[in-house]
Amino acid sequence: METDRTATTDAVIVNFTFRDGPPLRKVHDGEAVSRMAGEGRYFVTRDGEIPASIEFVEESALCTTVSRDGATVRTVEHLLSALEATGVDNCRIHIDGGDEVPLLDGSARQWVEAIEQVGLCVAKDGNGNTMDKLAPVLHKPVHVWKGDAFIAASPSSRVRVTYEIDFPKVPAIGCQRFSCSPMDENVYAKEISPSRTFCIFEEVGKLFKAGIIQGGSAADASVCSASLGWLNPPLHFADEPCRHKVLDLIGDLSLFAQNGHQGLPIAHIHAHKAGHALHGEFVHCLSELSSNAIPQDALEDVENSKFYVSGIS
Repeated sequence: METDRTATTDAVIVNFTFRDGPPLRKVHDGEAVSRMAGEGRYFVTRDGEIPASIEFVEESALCTTVSRDGATVRTVEHLLSALEATGVDNCRIHIDGGDEVPLLDGSARQWVEAIEQVGLCVAKDGNGNTMDKLAPVLHKPVHVWKGDAFIAASPSSRVRVTYEIDFPKVPAIGCQRFSCSPMDENVYAKEISPSRTFCIFEEVGKLFKAGIIQGGSAADASVCSASLGWLNPPLHFADEPCRHKVLDLIGDLSLFAQNGHQGLPIAHIHAHKAGHALHGEFVHCLSELSSNAIPQDALEDVENSKFYVSGIS
């Protein structure tokens, strides 16, 4: 039986800020502290606590931001992606010296390495009891779309993600497709977590004028020019941009998790030309369809199981 888990000890990442702040201001803003079963994942800032839940997501450019009662944390998707994929179900994340999670090298690799270094253990509640981990299961198709972009999910016996991107004006990226089972052993760590965020060079100036990525640099992302191609090679994978979109999607879907349960639904999720906004809309759609969850080890026959999504109890 799979049980709720947390980190065996605290994992700390120290890094530089990268958006809307001094570009080389060193901060200690990525401390992930182990928690008790059923508490789930949440951020702790100087202005208050914010659960890592879809109900606290606010619209923001280029990243996922959570906010509650004046407290705000930006760029949460890469860290949450790593926590979801590695099974850290309960975690208190301290954000000090700013209002953002460190971008690091633009991937989730260093977060995964930090988690692997401290290890995981079975989480217990205040009475010393363990808690069964629940998983979202999809029993009928669900989809959202905007223009020619869409996210569609269909029933499956395992978690599978297929993502497609299309940048016709940037030939070095062009059309890409990547499909994987991210929860299978080592798939996320080896095939997804090293994939870095990317940006189009010709759009960088607009971002600076808009007050975004003030402290950004080529060390934070892969930069591609429409006319010159990749400006800071080499890529980690030929289809690294598409793999990074899978990384982002997992982080955004983790916001569907509640009470220390899994956020990624057991389904085949197909995303086409999507982004953070559509990811969030998809999670809202799942939330509206949610019903009672059941233990993961009781889902031997997904086709005959009752449709439910996430651990709402």
